[in-house]
Amino acid sequence: MNNEEKIKELTLLLLYLNAWDEEGYGRDENGEIHSVKMKRSWKGYDFDILNALEEENFLSGSYKSKSVCLTKNGEKKALELYRKYFGGN
Repeated sequence: MNNEEKIKELTLLLLYLNAWDEEGYGRDENGEIHSVKMKRSWKGYDFDILNALEEENFLSGSYKSKSVCLTKNGEKKALELYRKYFGGN
């Protein structure tokens, strides 16, 4: 694994660890909008890394605000990374 991949992993993990729960709206697989719980985090990280994480469907909303939302895929990946780097549940 190269350094850029490690930085992406650790950035996602830090976003997750600093996130808070928030109510918001999201689209389901049919494009319908529903109220959903999401994890939101401040985006004080390298924008190229944030953009790459959004392209991989781990983040959303990085273009319009000072914070980002972790997608369900992002939360799942962050938990995998937590176990990878810290062990345990």
